[in-house]
Amino acid sequence: MPTQSYLLPDVGEGLTEAEIVEWKVKVGDVVAINDIVVEIETAKSLVELPSPYAGEVTALLVEPGQMVEVGTPIIAIGEPGSAAAAPTAPAPEATSPVEATVSTGSTDDTEIDWSNPAASGGGEGESLVGRQKAERGPVRRPRKGSASPSTESAAATQMQVQGAFAPGGAQSDPVVESEEPAVPATSARPDPVESRVADPLTPPAATGDVRVLAKPPVRKLAKDLGVDLATLRGTGPGGVVTREDVLRWSSSDERQRGAAVALRDASSLGSSGTESSPALAVKPDREWREPVKGVRKMMGEAMVGSAFTAPHVTEWVTVDVTGAMELVERLKGHRELRDVKVSPLLLLARAAILAIRRTPVINSTWDDAAQEVVFKRYVNLGIAAATPRGLVVPNVKDADRLGLRELAEALSALTATAREGRTQPAEMSGGTFTITNVGVFGVDAGTPIINPGESAILCFGAVRKQPWVVTRDGVDVIEPRYVTTLALSFDHRHVDGEAGSRFLRDVADVMEDPGTALLF
Repeated sequence: MPTQSYLLPDVGEGLTEAEIVEWKVKVGDVVAINDIVVEIETAKSLVELPSPYAGEVTALLVEPGQMVEVGTPIIAIGEPGSAAAAPTAPAPEATSPVEATVSTGSTDDTEIDWSNPAASGGGEGESLVGRQKAERGPVRRPRKGSASPSTESAAATQMQVQGAFAPGGAQSDPVVESEEPAVPATSARPDPVESRVADPLTPPAATGDVRVLAKPPVRKLAKDLGVDLATLRGTGPGGVVTREDVLRWSSSDERQRGAAVALRDASSLGSSGTESSPALAVKPDREWREPVKGVRKMMGEAMVGSAFTAPHVTEWVTVDVTGAMELVERLKGHRELRDVKVSPLLLLARAAILAIRRTPVINSTWDDAAQEVVFKRYVNLGIAAATPRGLVVPNVKDADRLGLRELAEALSALTATAREGRTQPAEMSGGTFTITNVGVFGVDAGTPIINPGESAILCFGAVRKQPWVVTRDGVDVIEPRYVTTLALSFDHRHVDGEAGSRFLRDVADVMEDPGTALLF
């Protein structure tokens, strides 16, 4: 069979990109249809992708840690025994930077492999990407006393680009021979001999307009890690900065060497008559950077969109939940609930579902495009879960139709999957109401931001024993009671204060006296 390229699919709702986290196979492995081949991280979760083809893995086309767009080939699968002859990466088309500029109208520096002499305008050498020397076309030999060959090549490239976009839209012929002196240009490629030094950790000295040699994936890795390529000395062929150079430099020891460089530069500025700024002497090991991507990026965008779209109003109520805590202990010993987790969160979820029946606007959505309020006859109950990759809000579908045991099982499975980072995009879509439990962190309350597409979110604070005034036989006495604070944020465009207050009071009543649930 011919070699098949597996294109990165859209595993969510309109997701455009994903990060390759880990390959589950290697070149030469034989896979069957639906065998897991790779784990990716989308803007919503970690997802394992099965193979749509059967055969032998001939190439892994994307490195782990790299972001790729949906529709990009990520793995090649062909006939068994064809892996030895297959390349480990897709061979790029033989296109020079000038041709790319003519065809697209612009050139992005990150898309040019500056380790390629044809791309950098430098001297001869092995091309890592792009055309070989013989395919670069005629190049004028330098006249005596003129600029260096690398300067001539850069100038010729500049003249070709200018000719390609001559006024009137006509493409001019590239100039090969001219009687005019060459236009001086700074080579974008440093001398390969000077680039090879004994200590790869020693940063290069400033040399003006010198372009650091690195492939696009390495440039992206450096950008994600906050590493300035100008501070690295490449150890690859011709002084090319490699992935290992970037990772090595991002370690603690090398950041300290970067601090020494900053101090040296600050001293040189002071000696030249410019006042030295204390900010230049900040030690790099006092701070670090993490790229904003995946779940964390999606969370940030969603929270900003919600906060600046829906006018939030937050109300609080402090409740004596001693009755609820006693019920939790009794339910733990019940024969139907012994093998499931029974917690105060379970009772709060049940109380919220019952309260929604009396105030359905809490479970509605504001449709700005249609200028309508959409009421839901179902409750998809979301539970906000903090994970190492960011905040996710999976939801229990049709939670209002579940009994107490089924709801307990669904909440346990939902939170366990979220903590492992295995929540699927479908499990986080379609939510109608959310509960966030900040009490597990020992926090009393907060002003939560409404999950996009919903109208309200309930915050469950820590349950603590506190002195509380209790009336017994007409006499007020102070007793230690279990007390918590509930906070409700709602969209004030269509949920007014009366509706929000009634819902919050109903939830509080059930938590204070679980027997009142019979009234709903």
